Amino acid sequence: QVQLAESGGGLVQPGGSLRLSCAASGSIVGINDMAWYRQAPGKQRELVARWHSGGNIAYADSVRGRFTISRDRAENTVYLQMDSLRPEDTAVYRCNANILPSRGTYYVNYWGQGTQVTVSS
Repeated sequence: QVQLAESGGGLVQPGGSLRLSCAASGSIVGINDMAWYRQAPGKQRELVARWHSGGNIAYADSVRGRFTISRDRAENTVYLQMDSLRPEDTAVYRCNANILPSRGTYYVNYWGQGTQVTVSS
Protein backbone atom coordinates (compact mmCIF):
# COMPACT_ATOMS: atom_id res chain seq x y z
CA GLN A 1 0.00 0.00 0.00
CA VAL A 2 1.37 3.41 -0.99
CA GLN A 3 1.42 6.01 1.77
CA LEU A 4 2.64 9.56 2.27
CA ALA A 5 4.13 10.32 5.68
CA GLU A 6 4.69 13.95 6.68
CA SER A 7 6.88 15.26 9.47
CA GLY A 8 8.62 18.41 10.62
CA GLY A 9 5.76 20.60 11.74
CA GLY A 10 5.72 22.39 15.05
CA LEU A 11 5.71 25.71 16.86
CA VAL A 12 8.18 28.36 15.77
CA GLN A 13 8.64 32.08 16.42
CA PRO A 14 8.17 34.65 13.66
CA GLY A 15 11.29 34.82 11.55
CA GLY A 16 12.19 31.24 12.35
CA SER A 17 12.54 28.23 10.08
CA LEU A 18 11.11 24.75 9.71
CA ARG A 19 11.74 21.94 7.27
CA LEU A 20 8.85 19.67 6.35
CA SER A 21 9.36 16.20 4.95
CA CYS A 22 7.03 14.00 2.94
CA ALA A 23 8.15 10.43 2.37
CA ALA A 24 6.33 8.19 -0.07
CA SER A 25 6.51 4.52 0.84
CA GLY A 26 5.21 1.25 -0.51
CA SER A 27 5.43 -0.39 -3.92
CA ILE A 28 6.17 2.63 -6.11
CA VAL A 29 7.11 2.54 -9.77
CA GLY A 30 7.13 6.26 -10.47
CA ILE A 31 6.11 9.67 -9.18
CA ASN A 32 4.70 12.24 -11.56
CA ASP A 33 4.62 15.16 -9.16
CA MET A 34 4.66 16.03 -5.48
CA ALA A 35 3.31 19.14 -3.84
CA TRP A 36 2.64 20.89 -0.56
CA TYR A 37 -0.73 22.41 0.25
CA ARG A 38 -1.87 24.26 3.34
CA GLN A 39 -5.15 25.23 4.89
CA ALA A 40 -5.75 27.56 7.81
CA PRO A 41 -9.02 27.77 9.75
CA GLY A 42 -11.56 29.77 7.78
CA LYS A 43 -9.31 29.87 4.72
CA GLN A 44 -9.37 28.11 1.38
CA ARG A 45 -6.88 25.35 0.71
CA GLU A 46 -3.84 26.81 -0.98
CA LEU A 47 -1.13 25.31 -3.15
CA VAL A 48 2.17 26.25 -1.52
CA ALA A 49 4.69 24.61 -3.83
CA ARG A 50 4.79 21.87 -6.44
CA TRP A 51 7.56 19.83 -7.99
CA HIS A 52 6.86 18.11 -11.31
CA SER A 53 8.89 15.36 -12.97
CA GLY A 54 8.92 17.41 -16.14
CA GLY A 55 11.12 19.95 -14.38
CA ASN A 56 8.55 22.56 -13.38
CA ILE A 57 8.55 24.07 -9.91
CA ALA A 58 5.83 26.45 -8.80
CA TYR A 59 5.34 28.55 -5.66
CA ALA A 60 2.50 30.55 -4.25
CA ASP A 61 3.18 34.28 -4.41
CA SER A 62 2.87 34.48 -0.65
CA VAL A 63 5.84 32.16 -0.06
CA ARG A 64 8.07 32.89 -3.04
CA GLY A 65 11.57 33.73 -1.90
CA ARG A 66 10.98 32.29 1.56
CA PHE A 67 10.10 28.64 0.90
CA THR A 68 12.01 26.10 -1.17
CA ILE A 69 10.75 22.73 -2.38
CA SER A 70 13.21 19.97 -3.20
CA ARG A 71 13.14 16.24 -3.84
CA ASP A 72 15.31 13.28 -2.95
CA ARG A 73 14.69 10.84 -5.79
CA ALA A 74 16.37 7.89 -4.07
CA GLU A 75 14.17 8.24 -1.00
CA ASN A 76 10.96 9.28 -2.78
CA THR A 77 10.87 12.23 -0.44
CA VAL A 78 9.98 15.86 -0.98
CA TYR A 79 11.06 18.63 1.40
CA LEU A 80 9.73 22.09 2.07
CA GLN A 81 12.29 24.41 3.61
CA MET A 82 10.44 27.31 5.20
CA ASP A 83 12.40 30.40 6.20
CA SER A 84 11.37 33.81 7.50
CA LEU A 85 8.14 32.36 8.80
CA ARG A 86 5.23 34.68 9.52
CA PRO A 87 2.14 34.22 11.68
CA GLU A 88 0.04 34.06 8.52
CA ASP A 89 1.94 30.91 7.53
CA THR A 90 0.16 29.10 10.36
CA ALA A 91 -1.80 26.21 8.85
CA VAL A 92 -2.06 22.48 8.44
CA TYR A 93 0.37 21.50 5.69
CA ARG A 94 -0.40 18.42 3.61
CA CYS A 95 1.64 16.56 1.05
CA ASN A 96 0.08 15.47 -2.23
CA ALA A 97 1.49 13.23 -4.95
CA ASN A 98 0.51 11.43 -8.12
CA ILE A 99 2.13 8.02 -7.95
CA LEU A 100 2.21 4.96 -10.21
CA PRO A 101 1.96 1.96 -7.88
CA SER A 102 3.50 -1.41 -8.58
CA ARG A 103 1.47 -3.45 -11.09
CA GLY A 104 -0.70 -0.43 -11.73
CA THR A 105 -1.70 1.11 -15.03
CA TYR A 106 -2.66 4.59 -13.90
CA TYR A 107 -1.18 7.19 -11.61
CA VAL A 108 -3.07 7.52 -8.34
CA ASN A 109 -3.46 10.69 -6.29
CA TYR A 110 -2.44 10.43 -2.63
CA TRP A 111 -2.69 12.78 0.34
CA GLY A 112 -0.69 12.78 3.53
CA GLN A 113 -2.34 13.13 6.91
CA GLY A 114 -1.13 16.68 7.48
CA THR A 115 1.29 18.35 9.87
CA GLN A 116 0.56 21.46 11.91
CA VAL A 117 2.75 24.53 11.53
CA THR A 118 2.20 27.30 14.06
CA VAL A 119 4.10 30.59 13.91
CA SER A 120 3.66 32.58 17.10
CA SER A 121 5.66 34.48 19.69
